[in-house]
Amino acid sequence: MEIQQINDTRRGYFEAVEDGKQAGKMTYTWAGDSKFIIDHTEVSPDFNGKGVGKKLVMASVEYARANNLKIIPLCPFAKSVFDKVEEIRDVLFS
Repeated sequence: MEIQQINDTRRGYFEAVEDGKQAGKMTYTWAGDSKFIIDHTEVSPDFNGKGVGKKLVMASVEYARANNLKIIPLCPFAKSVFDKVEEIRDVLFS
């Protein structure tokens, strides 16, 4: 599975692709220069139960760490991942 990121000045998304099919997509909105808001995570029904959503959240964490950014997880799914996985909370905006 490949995770791609599409980013512009105000919005962006992470997309999971497998065998040419979109497995899932997580959208975000910039909140200034140093943080972004994860606002929606969606997984294709064909890929339910395969950890696609979590892979998208983890890709956003890697991106935030690499670029010294913080994340505001408004999306309930993304928030649940941050609640469960303590070692990624370093990128949470508080």
